[in-house]
Amino acid sequence: MKAARSKIARDPFCRLNSALEVAVAAEMGIAIDANRASIDDWLRLPGLSIRQATLLTQLSASGVVFYGLEDLAAALGVTVAQLEPWTPVLRFYFYDPEAASFQRTLDANHATVDELERLPGVDRALAERMIRDRQERGAFRSLIDLKRRLNLSGELLGELMHYLRFPTS
Repeated sequence: MKAARSKIARDPFCRLNSALEVAVAAEMGIAIDANRASIDDWLRLPGLSIRQATLLTQLSASGVVFYGLEDLAAALGVTVAQLEPWTPVLRFYFYDPEAASFQRTLDANHATVDELERLPGVDRALAERMIRDRQERGAFRSLIDLKRRLNLSGELLGELMHYLRFPTS
């Protein structure tokens, strides 16, 4: 228990490798919002593959709302019992998509052209350029990396910082 606490204290974004580490993380105030979790958030949970994390993120981004562990189990094709070790850190918050404060963010490294095109200041040509650059040069590391690679204006970057997520490491 002390080793798990020390590991998480040193790196609050570390991957949790066991139910014990999940419980310790929860005690330390770490939580994952199932309806806004990024791929990196999902990958913190023990036993979850990148394919499964991507699926959950894509479902959430497309408007699927997870109301509980049963919904996650159905999406992943596993039993609820398999996911129960995650319970201490999972939160199921609900957001009104019509509320002014609602702001869905996109994973800059997994968003589609159609999703990117819906962002303020992003037309189809820029969305396609973002995808092409991502495919040719690899994932965007940060907002600054995106700016440098695509030569974006500071004004556009100011808009996009509210809508794009990048990997945390």
